[in-house]
Amino acid sequence: MKDTLDTSELDPEPRQRVRALFLSDLHLGTRAFQADRLLGFLRQVDADVIYLVGDIIDFWKVRRGPHWPQSHNDVLQKLLRKVRKGTRLIVVPGNHDEVLRDYAGMYFGGIEIHDALVHITGRGRRYVVMHGDEFDVVVRNAKWIALLGDKGYEFALWLNAPLNWMRRHFGFGYWSLSAYLKQRVKKAVAFIGAFEEAVASEARRRAVHGIICGHIHHAADRTFKDVHYLNCGDWVESCTAVVETMEGHMRVIYWVEPTVRLIESKVGAPVMVGATGIEPVTPPV
Repeated sequence: MKDTLDTSELDPEPRQRVRALFLSDLHLGTRAFQADRLLGFLRQVDADVIYLVGDIIDFWKVRRGPHWPQSHNDVLQKLLRKVRKGTRLIVVPGNHDEVLRDYAGMYFGGIEIHDALVHITGRGRRYVVMHGDEFDVVVRNAKWIALLGDKGYEFALWLNAPLNWMRRHFGFGYWSLSAYLKQRVKKAVAFIGAFEEAVASEARRRAVHGIICGHIHHAADRTFKDVHYLNCGDWVESCTAVVETMEGHMRVIYWVEPTVRLIESKVGAPVMVGATGIEPVTPPV
């Protein structure tokens, strides 16, 4: 298999297989979740192991009144069908589904729940996998501010729908206002940079090659000196994921139905060969 994801000529069954697939920040239970686009992606890509890297079900929103159409059930059913066919499904809870952290270390019908763990690629590179809210001082120390910011972010996401209806009417493609605002606000950019540095420092502390996380809805493939930082992005704005190809390379991909856009890794050729699999780790202190 080539080290690419070619999803032209759609078939009803997955056409591309990867060693590992990392998805974060789906936010099921909200209107912002792009369920149909994720379903299209899951029909085209299959994996030996799927990591759900936090904020899969948005319990913050569900408590206030969920939006749960059939498409949200379809996504869960699609994931469960993959488990029945032999895919390993690992859930790493985030801050919006932190209630699941009470069940860390448990197994439910082929689904594993872990606070954090290490993924080992086919080339022997070790990546710690965690949601990332552990490094967000607002979430950890001032949750009421996080909830207030969540409402403002939710409003920006709501504006995306009428705005893109107008763009489609005039022949333009999808564009995310919320993502644009997040990129343009200096404080948000500074927060993203500080977050990435903190996450990279955690990977360095654990003596691993890299880290895979989510939380900030900003897909990334970067290196910080000796650490490979990967962020899965989200499925409310960008529709992005991280994959490990069958050749053992880590990639960030953007799903633009019916194709994906691939971001090449900036990391040099891996130097370790041999071990594959995952191992549990403890949360950061």
